[in-house]
Parts: sequence; C-alpha cells; structure tokens
Amino acid sequence: MKKTTKKTAEVVTNKKRPSVIGRFFRFIWRKKWWILLIGAIVIAIRLILSDPAGKKPEYVTLNITRGDLRQVVSASGEIQPVNTVNVGSQVSGTIDNLYVDFNTKVKKGDILLTIEPSVLQASVDEARASLDSAISQRNFAKSEYERNKMLYSEDFISRAEMEQSQTQYEQSEQSVKRAQSTYDRAVTNLGYATIVSPVDGTVISRKVDVGQTVAASFQTPDLFEIAEDLTKMQIETAVSEADIGVIKEGQTVTFTVDAYPTETFNGIVRQVRLAPTTTSNVVVYTVVIDVDNSDLRLMPGMTAFVTIIISEKENVWKAANAAFLVRSFANFLLPEDINGATPASHLALLRDGTVILVPYSKGLSTATETEIMSDEIEMGDQIIVGRVGMTTSNPKTSMNPMRGPGGPRR
Repeated sequence: MKKTTKKTAEVVTNKKRPSVIGRFFRFIWRKKWWILLIGAIVIAIRLILSDPAGKKPEYVTLNITRGDLRQVVSASGEIQPVNTVNVGSQVSGTIDNLYVDFNTKVKKGDILLTIEPSVLQASVDEARASLDSAISQRNFAKSEYERNKMLYSEDFISRAEMEQSQTQYEQSEQSVKRAQSTYDRAVTNLGYATIVSPVDGTVISRKVDVGQTVAASFQTPDLFEIAEDLTKMQIETAVSEADIGVIKEGQTVTFTVDAYPTETFNGIVRQVRLAPTTTSNVVVYTVVIDVDNSDLRLMPGMTAFVTIIISEKENVWKAANAAFLVRSFANFLLPEDINGATPASHLALLRDGTVILVPYSKGLSTATETEIMSDEIEMGDQIIVGRVGMTTSNPKTSMNPMRGPGGPRR
C-alpha cells in the first residue's frame, strides 16, 4: 500500500500547470458571446459617428488661372529662295572655260561658261557655203527666166519652156530661204556655246567642270542654279487637312532653325496652295511663308520648325481642358442645387468651401487649355469635376484628360 500511494503522488506532482496564454484563450472562449456583443456595439457606435450624410463631401477640382492663350498650328519645311533659275545648255559639246563658281554673284548677261566651238563653227561654215550656192543658183535661174520671158513675148520659144524656167526660178528662191534658215540656226547654236546668266543673282549650285561633255540631245542638261535674291526667302510647309481650315494669308509665323537654336525668326503666310498631296493616306496642303533674310543668315536648304499663329489673347480666365469634360452635375451635386443648370452652360465652382454655379461660355481653345468667358469668376475659384469616391454607370461621362473640347489646335 505504501508503494501505490507514492506513485500516485508522483503523477500529481509531475503534471504541468497551463500557461498564461492558454488561460487567456480559455477565458475568451468561455466569454465569447459577451465579447461579440461588445464588438457589435462598438462597430455600431462607430458607424453612427461616421455617418456619411453628416460628413462634408470632398470634391475633385481644377484651378482657374489668368494668363495668355495662343492657338497655333505647327509644321516644318525647307527654306528656299523665292525665285531660283536653272541654267542649262541647248547645244552639246565639251566645256572649254568656267567663269563662275559656287556663291559667285552675277549680273544678267555675265558669261558663266563656254563650250568648245569648233564643231559648231564648222556647222556655220557649211551652212554659209550652202547658202552661197543656193544664191548663185537662184541668180542663174532668175536670168534664165527673164530671158525666156522676153523670147516668149516675141514668139521665139513655146509657152512650156517659159513656164519651166519660171518654175526653176521659184524653186531656187525657196532653196535660198531654206539655206538661209539653216545658216541662221547654225549661227544661233554657235552663240549658245557661250552660256550667260539670265538674271541677277547668286550661283548656289554648279553641276559641271572644265572638260566635261554636255549632251543636249534629248533634254537640256542643268549646269547652274542661280538664286535671284537671297535676302528674300520662303518656306514651303505641309499642313494636314485637319488644320488647313484655320490657315489664312497674312497670318504671323514664327520659326526656328537648328543653326540658331536660341533665336526665333518671323514670317508671314503668303499663299495657301489648293493642290493637295496624299502621303501615307494623309492629305496635306502646301503653305508658302515669306521670310526676310536681309542679314543673309538663313541659307537655302535649312529645315525650319514653323509655328503659325492662328489667334492669341492676353490676360483671360482659363482652365485645363479636363475641366470641361463633365457631362452631368447629378453625380456630385444635389438636385435642388443644380436647379436645371447643365455643364454646357454653367460651371460648378468651389469658392471658399461653398459650391456655386455660374454661367459661362468657351472662348479660345488650345491643346491644353480653354478660355472661360464669364463675369462672375473670381480669383481663387476652382472648377468641380467630380467627388472623391464618385462612381458612374455611364461610360460616356467618364473623364478623359487626354481629350480636349472642341478639337483644339496644336
């Protein structure tokens, strides 16, 4: 009996007591319904205190600012002289002498080059000999005709003989005319061996050298390119059909060139050409811009990055284009506050924490901003475009800041 009692005491003594964490979870389990009830009461009180009906709504707004607006159309083009003359040759031959080079200033009638004239001179001599021969034959035929005419009047020869001599005389007259034309053409071609400048200007391109053969058999070869007046230049730009409707003659133009990146040059639209050009399914029209180049800094062939000023205004109310994408006030205003106003005629403004509706109309639009025309706007007003947490089921009313109203120009 003593041994059994000892073992039982050892078992009781070795049994571990539960930990603090274990006792806490046991308490939670025994009191779980009370805890759930207290939690539900706390959540209900929190919901009551945070009633959205009593909370002031937070609006999404865009600022209204005051400043300048300028509507422009951007394009690019190549600077070229207003009038450029290509000088060619009407005769073939080898270039004998060159009298001008690149950038040479020339006057009308100045000799540019000469073509070796021996072949052309030979043609002139041959034509002269043919002409002299035709004249001699004509003189003989004339004397024969006059003699036969006299003999026929005295009935010494028949009428047929007289008419035959008359025909020979008339044919010899035509031969003289043909020979004279051939001779004149040969002399003219010999004159073409000396190429002269047709205008006053500057040689901007020379395409031949001494000793080069010029072949003018099928088409006139270009020898020089002469710009009449480099102080007056023009830019031919390509404007797409989407923008050509606002381009008018006389509009102010500004442009830059890579040669002078920090400077801006001015020009004026001179012509809007009606002939369209289609490139990669894009229809473009050529706009010609006059440029003053009195300082001769602009050179032919430079690429000009053009900005055509369509319209500009100073010190006007304006806002980002995204402010005008609201389609309905019902998503963030109460019906009694709207009172029949629409986003097309009114702006919802936040002024000193108060929502007001003011009438307005749109003015000048650019790619990023639009003018607001209204007498009721004050400095510091903000346009309401939505409310924090606002949702809508109509995808057409979703705001797209990438889309501008009324198709603004660049």
